[in-house]
Amino acid sequence: CNLTPLSTGEWGRKEAERPQGSSAPSLSSRKQRDSSSPSLLDWEGTMGGKKLLELRSLLVLWLLVFSYNMIHGHNEEDNEFLENSSKLLNPDPNFLAPDCPRDCTCTQEGVVDCGGIDLKEFPIDLPESTNHLSLQNNQIEEIFPEELARLYRLETLNLQNNRLTSKGLPEEAFEQLENLNYLYLANNKLTLAPKFLPNTLISADFAANYITKIYGLTFGQKPNLRSVYLHNNKLSDAGLPDNMFNGSNNVEILIMSSNFLKYVPKNLPPALYKLHLKNNKLEKIPIGAFNDLAGLRELYLQNNYLTNEGMDNETFWKLSSLEYLDLSSNNLSQIPSGLPRNIVLLHLEKNAIKTIGRDVLIQIRNLEYLLLHNNKLKARGIHPLAFQGLKKLHTVHLYNNMLERIPSGLPRRVKTLMILHNQISEINRNDFATTYLLEELNLSYNKITSFHIHREAFRKLRLLKSLDLSGNNLHILPFGFPKNLQILKLKENDISTIPRRALARMTKLQELYLSNNKLRVNSIHRGAWRELSSLQLLDMGGNQLISIPSDLPGSLEYLYLQNNKITMISENAFESTPNIKGIFLRYNKIAVGAVKESTFQSLKHLQVLDIEGNFEFSDTSKNRDNSEEEEEEEEEEEESR
Repeated sequence: CNLTPLSTGEWGRKEAERPQGSSAPSLSSRKQRDSSSPSLLDWEGTMGGKKLLELRSLLVLWLLVFSYNMIHGHNEEDNEFLENSSKLLNPDPNFLAPDCPRDCTCTQEGVVDCGGIDLKEFPIDLPESTNHLSLQNNQIEEIFPEELARLYRLETLNLQNNRLTSKGLPEEAFEQLENLNYLYLANNKLTLAPKFLPNTLISADFAANYITKIYGLTFGQKPNLRSVYLHNNKLSDAGLPDNMFNGSNNVEILIMSSNFLKYVPKNLPPALYKLHLKNNKLEKIPIGAFNDLAGLRELYLQNNYLTNEGMDNETFWKLSSLEYLDLSSNNLSQIPSGLPRNIVLLHLEKNAIKTIGRDVLIQIRNLEYLLLHNNKLKARGIHPLAFQGLKKLHTVHLYNNMLERIPSGLPRRVKTLMILHNQISEINRNDFATTYLLEELNLSYNKITSFHIHREAFRKLRLLKSLDLSGNNLHILPFGFPKNLQILKLKENDISTIPRRALARMTKLQELYLSNNKLRVNSIHRGAWRELSSLQLLDMGGNQLISIPSDLPGSLEYLYLQNNKITMISENAFESTPNIKGIFLRYNKIAVGAVKESTFQSLKHLQVLDIEGNFEFSDTSKNRDNSEEEEEEEEEEEESR
């Protein structure tokens, strides 16, 4: 028998653990658009042939337009561009671009790509017809106005990832570019924003610089401006003018995360639908700061120093279109009052919230995701009617709190409930009596014992598919599991016994995790697996098994028995599992002579046999004797018990 040790990590183990409960979706999965800076193509390397070089530049242009469209959608000008795309992607092969700078690629449509060619200076021999210029990933330190002035047709200028400083970029550098729509200056060394920018500007990306000051006309008086990216700078409140967006009322996206702001900026553009202010030093939201933002849909305020005293009951009230609000990682002691009714996803994790009042959530009728993990909630601090009327609420995260029992009045339509890492010690008969739509329940790493789980606690959970009771104080497999369960996790308990009827009627169970318990072969009743007709994965690693458990389900595909005390494998050990694909036996005490070749010959679907870390050269007869002695000891211990 040729047994080749293989890594379990490389083969079909089906368990995919979530880090802490199931993750709530980002708003991008809810038909939202990307909040990051527009990505620009950075295509390095050598491509043979002039047509391929031209295609490279054209793809840069394509990606610029595509990135902008992903944020703003198409307009008539964009559609006109797309209609002419076939001409752009099929330039005249005889076009030689005689005035194209060395090492750059140029097209007859005015696209010039000089990115990533180690330029130290701005190229002076650019064609006057240039309308899209890419200079990213170079070492340019300064630009003179006269170098740009001759490029009067320029619409897109990409200077990302250079060494530009404010000293090397005069105030009037871009002023004469009367057709400029897109300006990318991210990842440079600017300390001041450009003082004057063309009023034709649509998008400006100044992220990841050292900017401390914005001028009134940097972004002011620009009716076409739609998106501004200023994250990862050194902006403070003093560096922002009161009239920063005066005359620029059409800005839709403003990203100012990771700066040093203590207050929400004044006079924000009324057309905003996405505002990022996370990772600042916000302590207070001034009265009326959001009053004119009726169209705002996404507001990111996480990782600040906000307190309940720093906002009032009307702070968010006029945000009638708000769907996504992130207030996580602040200093809130309770859920803010006056939240707008259209919020779909509410992040409140990593605060110091101790209570949930009766009426604080009642008006948020569209709420679907409520994330309250990593707070200081106790069951008695949650009003029994706190979730009343929230008919769309289907995902609740309450893990890493101080809950000593299951809270009363759970949302009736909740489908995913995460209560792991609390101090719950018992599950009563009616704790889940009203949550009949529950599909995923995680109660792992609490203090629940077998005797304190009522046999009928899960009787109403007919739709429950996944139940996790890992990391508790269970010593015997509880009775009363829902019959429609597909995944049952009982890892890291003290389970030493599996009674005969504990898994009865669970014909839909596909995955059963029992690793790191105290199971022995004789403590598993012979009929324990009998009704598990759909079981595909069984994990019993890290127990005290000395042989392969008998009567395993015929549907089984993956069997994990690593880190046990198995010394030998009988010839008919897998007789009942003809469909098995993976057997994992690493770190046991199996000797080569203790495994007969015929043991695995009938397993035609077997793909993985992992026996790494066994005693391959130990004496077989001695091993067999030890196995028999251990079996006798187990029998005596069982009789005594």
